[in-house]
Amino acid sequence: PHAGPVESKNEAAMSELVPEPRQKPVVPMKPVGINTSLLGYIGIDTIIEQMRKKTMKTGFDFNIMVVGQSGLGKSTLVNTLFKSQVSRKSSGWNREEKIPKTVEIKAIGHVIEEGGVKMKLTVIDTPGFGDQINNENCWEPIEKYINEQYEKFLKEEVNIARKKRIPDTRVHCCLYFISPTGHSLRPLDLEFMKHLSKVVNIIPVIAKADTMTLEEKTEFKQRVRKELEVNGIEFYPQKEFDEDLEDKTENDKIRQESMPFAVVGSDKEYQVNGKRVLGRKTPWGIIEVENLNHCEFALLRDFVIRTHLQDLKEVTHNIHYETYRAKRLNDNGGLPPMTVETEENHESNL
Repeated sequence: PHAGPVESKNEAAMSELVPEPRQKPVVPMKPVGINTSLLGYIGIDTIIEQMRKKTMKTGFDFNIMVVGQSGLGKSTLVNTLFKSQVSRKSSGWNREEKIPKTVEIKAIGHVIEEGGVKMKLTVIDTPGFGDQINNENCWEPIEKYINEQYEKFLKEEVNIARKKRIPDTRVHCCLYFISPTGHSLRPLDLEFMKHLSKVVNIIPVIAKADTMTLEEKTEFKQRVRKELEVNGIEFYPQKEFDEDLEDKTENDKIRQESMPFAVVGSDKEYQVNGKRVLGRKTPWGIIEVENLNHCEFALLRDFVIRTHLQDLKEVTHNIHYETYRAKRLNDNGGLPPMTVETEENHESNL
């Protein structure tokens, strides 16, 4: 009667012995022992160049959304960011007409080329957000638009014969324009960011910052940061997505000092000390958009385009889209079967 347990004990002992040699990290350790100085040129360093050539051929997609009250200079700022007329007010709507009752969302696409790099830029404008008397649930059309783009991508992705390159219309970045009141944020601002920070990368921006003194600006920025923290609103770059210490250090500096960027946009050029600069002319001088002593536009541009553009795209794909995808497939909301195999397996299980 005792044979069973003894056998199982022996089996357990043997099974413990067998995998032991595998646990030794023999394979990863080998290259360390080899003399790694190469006798001749192999060409491993060309991998980066190969990747560059491939991506240069396909080009890049970047979709940026601007949200805020009318008259905060949203279109102007986007034009300033990309130094071209990429965001224009709808020609069909002029000042005499009534402001549209619904939030009309317009996506304007452009191809911008610089140094041989092509970028398909889409600017998604949301005119008159929060301008109505009753602004209840006015973020819903915007949230719906963002989710629709995820849905479009998902439908393409689950097709059995799917495209090699799925067109990417997902919103990578949402610039949220805060009115330069110097007071606290409006409940509407907080409500919007609370709802949408879960589905898109939000970057808060204080518009028309030249209307505040330096002291007011510093104080307002601190107040906005505090309010966002108290209300548990995560703006981009989100703390939990910092991949390593270097990222954390760099992003902490942005979160604690720069955010929200106090900016001034302008697509007019002026002559200052023999140089052509983008700026705004006032009776007491010219506010230079790209001068850090005047405003933080250059910081915002460097952040969105020169240092974090790729990361914005990755966080959108790996976090926001992945969350939407998991929820959608969990709910199984009438999506086509992933593959023919899964259908056959399902039938055999029945």
